[in-house]
Formats: sequence, C-alpha cells, structure tokens
Amino acid sequence: MSASSVLKVKRLQPGNLADAARWDAFVDDCPQATFFHKSGWQKVVGEVFRHRTHFLYAERDDVIEGVLPLGHVKSMLFGNALVSLPFAVYGGVAASNPDAAKALELEAQAIAGQLGVDHLELRNLVPRHPEWPMQNLYVRFCKTLEPDVEANMLAIPRKQRAMVRKGIKNGLSSAIDGSVDRFFPLYADNVHRHGTPALPRSYFEALLEIFGQNCEVLTAVDANGHPLSSVLSFYFRDEVLPYYAGDDVSARDLAANDFKYWELMRRACERGIKVFDYGRSKQGTGSYSFKKNWGFEPQPLYYEYCLYRRDSIPQNNPANAKYRLFIEAWRRMPLGLANWLGPFIVRNLG
Repeated sequence: MSASSVLKVKRLQPGNLADAARWDAFVDDCPQATFFHKSGWQKVVGEVFRHRTHFLYAERDDVIEGVLPLGHVKSMLFGNALVSLPFAVYGGVAASNPDAAKALELEAQAIAGQLGVDHLELRNLVPRHPEWPMQNLYVRFCKTLEPDVEANMLAIPRKQRAMVRKGIKNGLSSAIDGSVDRFFPLYADNVHRHGTPALPRSYFEALLEIFGQNCEVLTAVDANGHPLSSVLSFYFRDEVLPYYAGDDVSARDLAANDFKYWELMRRACERGIKVFDYGRSKQGTGSYSFKKNWGFEPQPLYYEYCLYRRDSIPQNNPANAKYRLFIEAWRRMPLGLANWLGPFIVRNLG
C-alpha cells in the first residue's frame, strides 16, 4: 500500500469553500448522514454561538470516507462537553466504512482529552458503543409519506384528522415566509410560556441564510391574515424535518397547530418529499403524545457518552427536577427581558 493510500483524519477549516463542498457532497451521498452533518453547522455553532468547532473528516487518496462534526460547549452552569452536535438532535459519525468511523471517533476522544472536557457526547441514530453510558430520554418520530395528498390525510388517525379538518373549516391558510418576522414572535412567546429560554433571532436568520432553500418557514394564519402558528423546517434529500415551532395563545381553539403540520405535510408531498421526520421528543411529554396521535411510532435515539470527569450522564433538560423553580420563575419573567436574557443561557445548553 502506498503512502497516499493511508487513511488520514483532517479538520475542516472555516471558510474553506472547496473542502466544505467536498464534505457536503459526501454527506449528501452517505446513508448514515443527516441534515445535521452538513458543513454549514460549523458556521452556525462557531459564529452564532461562538463555540469552538472541530469538524473532522477521514480521507484516503483525496476521497472523503467519513465525517464527524463536533462542538465544544463549555459552561460554568451546564458543564464542559464535546458534542456531536450542539443544537442538533442527530449527530455522531457518518462514514462509508468501519475504519473511517473508528479513526474519527478515536480522534474525537483524543481531542476530548486535550480539551479536558467532562464528557464526549455522540447523538447517534444507531448504537455504536454499548459499553458507554446511554441517554434514553429521547425518541424520534419518522414516517414515510404516501405519494398522494389525500392518502396522507386518510393515514392520519381519525381524531387527529378531525382536528386538521377543523383548522380547514376555520378558514385557516398557510404561506411560505422569506424571513423569520412572523415566526420569531410566535416561537419566543411559546417557549416563554413553557418556561424555557428562547434562542436568539439571529440564529434563525443565520439558518435561513446559511442553508438557503433547504431551510423554510411556513406560517398558518386566520381568515384575517393574523399569524397563529409557524414552523421552521429543514429539507435533506427526500426528507422534511419540522424543527422549531411557535403558536399564538389562540391557536389551540382554532386547531392552527394541527393545520400547520398538515400544510407542511401536504406541501412536502406535492414537491415529492418521501419522509416526514417529526423530530425528537422527550418520552412522557405533550409533544410525545401529540406526535403519537398523528400515527407516528417512536424510534429510540442512541445518545452515547464517554465520561471523563463526571460519574453520570448530564441531565440539562426541563425534565430535571432541579430546574423546576427556574422554569416557574422564567414563565413569570416579562417577555422582553426573557428574550434579551435567554440567548446568554441557551447558548450553553447545546
């Protein structure tokens, strides 16, 4: 074997457009890859949230054989971690062969040791390290769409289908927005009501700018054009991923939330999208039940942890009882103050 045939692990340098294009070409073709493996997340994590990134790729003879995007999130409140990938529900290694996958994970562990992190977290879709502790809090909801719009409507369980039809009868309509002007107020108000900090508006603006036509905002409005419910979705290959959403307080009575997701499904079907990825939910939550009501079945997610300076998996999520008082206090905080303060907190949650 010549020296040129040796597998090498390299780092994607920010601003290197040629290597970013090669990276994305590999991601587009790799069955293990997800939208969150795209190179654009390096700019999101690094520039919007100011976390140091380590986007690793394994290469042999100038051909990429695997990628592993990593972000270093260091916080006095929430710990010190190397994560694949912060602000993403999926991550870990995407590789065309076991050697590339192993090389990338070994390099990630070496970087974790150099940084002195508390843990390395890989947000895998499939298990890779049964010997590592695993977080079993989250599941994924994903379903293949029928090629016919009406067939998708009829595939929705009866009670949930009635809610969609209620939204239609209420005269609701939807539109694709070119900005987050209508989305962000609905999103920020929604998370505030749930007692959690909002991500900054600049983050959503960056998503639209960086991912272009693969990132889209859909907003449902009433008969008078008043925004009721909005969702920001990602498109990857033949999949649509509704990822962030927000609703007005009046949305429930008008079935606007149900209508919004049906409109996204309908539009996706009409443009030939084959998979509706309803995303991640915590077990036992309202979001979990809502997605089940649509006929989606939960699939386990394998968040695996290599622990270095801690004895157990971190629980930086609203289900942790120690955050209960914080959540209640946040709900009572004026919305303007919460929107100003929230980004300073949530950037460290990842």
